[in-house]
Amino acid sequence: MTTEDWTAVAAIYADGIATGDATFETNVPDWLDWDAEHLSACRLVAKEAVTVAGWAALSPVSDRCAYGGVAEVSVYVGAGARGRGIGKALLIELIKSSEAAGIWTLQAGIFPENETSIALHRDAGFRVIGTRERLGEMNGVWRDVMLLERRSKAIGV
Repeated sequence: MTTEDWTAVAAIYADGIATGDATFETNVPDWLDWDAEHLSACRLVAKEAVTVAGWAALSPVSDRCAYGGVAEVSVYVGAGARGRGIGKALLIELIKSSEAAGIWTLQAGIFPENETSIALHRDAGFRVIGTRERLGEMNGVWRDVMLLERRSKAIGV
């Protein structure tokens, strides 16, 4: 992912926000804010021809050094590109790039209603840790979030 991809990435992010089942975020941040919140080493886009069809990135879970190898996963696929394996390809490559960057644990917080994302992560080796009940309020409704994690078999073993 480069800054030149941001317009397309932001549009896909907006599509995800609009579903109501992808994130608590209500607005797409600007590039500078998004850039500051994500690891620079693990940012991917999937392109069909020259069109960005999806993206994936990692965010640090803490600035404490003990958590330096733990990151949160974001994977988004554009509405018109879903169901074609793009999310799976992105997540597999994100796992590879995370290990190359020294990340030993990946975590994902997913709304239970987002069954496709849960299945995608489980297929990639994530396990369900549990459900954080009523973690946040969205549009007047308290939402649960399932916590999934994948521990590297290559880094930090």
